[in-house]
Amino acid sequence: MKKLLVAFAAVAAFSAHAETLTVAASPVPHAQILEFVKPALAKEGVDLKVKVFTDYVQPNVQVAEKRLDANFFQHQPYLDEFNKAKGTHLVSVGAVHLEPLGAYSSKYKKLDELPDGANVVIPNDATNGGRALLLLAKSGLITLKDPTNILSTIKDITGNSKNLKFRELEAATLPRVLTQVDLALINTNYALEAKLDPSKDALVIEGNDSPYVNILVTREDNKDSDAVKKLVAALHTPEVKQFIEEKYKGAIKPAF
Repeated sequence: MKKLLVAFAAVAAFSAHAETLTVAASPVPHAQILEFVKPALAKEGVDLKVKVFTDYVQPNVQVAEKRLDANFFQHQPYLDEFNKAKGTHLVSVGAVHLEPLGAYSSKYKKLDELPDGANVVIPNDATNGGRALLLLAKSGLITLKDPTNILSTIKDITGNSKNLKFRELEAATLPRVLTQVDLALINTNYALEAKLDPSKDALVIEGNDSPYVNILVTREDNKDSDAVKKLVAALHTPEVKQFIEEKYKGAIKPAF
């Protein structure tokens, strides 16, 4: 009984002094990584609460509106475009990992097997859509007006020898339509959620030189808070690096 009372007292003391930090995250791998660092943060006096989202818009909106403290789901090009389009002033406070975008098919094993007029779906947000087109251009399926423009759109396609037919859909829905199309360009977090293995199932995938590194994001007025700094430090430990390498087996790569 005495030990139980001591335990309750310890919990009460922690609750009284811990600072709560609420972070939005995609289910895989972001929320999983945050859950992994929870115990370490608790020892630092930070009560980390992870709120899971499956879209790429609300996490930024709710951080900007101060309904959440930070988010962990996006890369810098996406953040830059979001800030520009929405007039927000969100900032990165640390790079964590790279999720290479890949091209997947349930019908074909190689890109050169794609038939003339094949149906291809890509993300409908500006940065990931452009990212998908750059990958297809690098693979030789299409040519673009500017092969370095990360915001390239379907209108910028100047060569399309297979007469590929493109559709743009919300990134989260792409794994669900994989069996209905010939090729889908899917972000690794959604690929993993759909039980796809990027290292084995992707017909082509971005290399380690990809600039689309996933980052922890918050508001300018919150970037120097003690809790945020502790979270950044917790995400940049050898233990987190090992966790990412072992759990995702190369599909996701540490960026620190």
